[in-house]
Amino acid sequence: MNRYELAATPHITAGVGAREALGALAASTAGTKGKVLLVADPGLAATGMVEEVRAAIEKSLPVAAVFREFAGDPTIGQTDAAARLAREAQASAVVALGGGSALDAGKLIAFMVAQSRPIWDFEDIGDWWTRASTNGIAPIVAVPTTAGTGSEVGRAGVVTNAATHTKKIIFHPQMMPKVTICDPQLTVGMPAIITAGTGMDAFAHCLEAYCAPSYHPLGEGIAVEGTRLVRENLARAVTQDDDLVARSHMMSAALMGATAFQKGLGAIHALSHPVGALYDTHHGLTNAVFLPYVLVFNREAIEEKIKRLAAYLGLRSSFRAFLDFVLELRAEIGVPHTLAGLGVGDEKIDLIVAMAPDDPTAASNPVRLDRRAARTIFRRALEGRV
Repeated sequence: MNRYELAATPHITAGVGAREALGALAASTAGTKGKVLLVADPGLAATGMVEEVRAAIEKSLPVAAVFREFAGDPTIGQTDAAARLAREAQASAVVALGGGSALDAGKLIAFMVAQSRPIWDFEDIGDWWTRASTNGIAPIVAVPTTAGTGSEVGRAGVVTNAATHTKKIIFHPQMMPKVTICDPQLTVGMPAIITAGTGMDAFAHCLEAYCAPSYHPLGEGIAVEGTRLVRENLARAVTQDDDLVARSHMMSAALMGATAFQKGLGAIHALSHPVGALYDTHHGLTNAVFLPYVLVFNREAIEEKIKRLAAYLGLRSSFRAFLDFVLELRAEIGVPHTLAGLGVGDEKIDLIVAMAPDDPTAASNPVRLDRRAARTIFRRALEGRV
């Protein structure tokens, strides 16, 4: 019998108006006499959302401090500074508000509050997570404002090493939020291209998890249904900003993708991570560009599975039908067909193809991703040869 594991999800409150429960849920997480560090996406400053969330929390307990001194994936300097702030403010919980980077920042800060070792000692390699001190890791309430990364149900966070321009995944079971609040009204007003990019991130999570060769029937089933939700709702969410039904389904797809990828990811992410670190491209859009090229590269190993998935999605049961659907969806929501559309050229190709096979996500690609394979996929994505 093949073995597998599935980590439980946080307590999830989802639906229109779910944010109204924030104060009570924050209090139950931090303790009625506790205080909260609010980690907020700096891009939300002009929207009034940060103050709205702060006011909701303060109906039940005080916000000791607000941290938003980061941009994109957090760096070690930013997480260290915020962890010091949390200690000085004696915050007993972290509320993380924003997109995937803000949620990752909040989770990393809550984790590092309790650590004396450097963050790199907890990279997602083997059992490195067991090095951590668990006494004092702050519980987390996650409030996503995008539908894509699924960081709100994950046990890891991405941090950028500014010195080497590499992204590292830091893992610990206690980095999973205690509570997640998914209110689709918080995603209204996002630029269409961000809705597209984050939605394609959820799609990439579901697809790569489904195709990963490991045995994990629960993860695989979750991935299949998450893929259906993306097919039926992403274009509506992109083109109709106030479609709360579509946005609600996309938030569910994001949760499902991040739960499913406990089964594994693959070459889409292995290539996207170094490109994002070196060119500062949007992670979801980078995944979306690479997606069909990786799909074709993996075809021999996944064709039968893709046929089954195509049938479930109401497509003709063929690899070509599924590939055409992917290409049509990308075009409909404004995803560039090539890396040039993201401002990526070939001047760093040698570095990227060296980094991709070493990315932790490469190991679960259905076909071995070595430097030669990474170069082939990267070249095709540059030239638009699917």
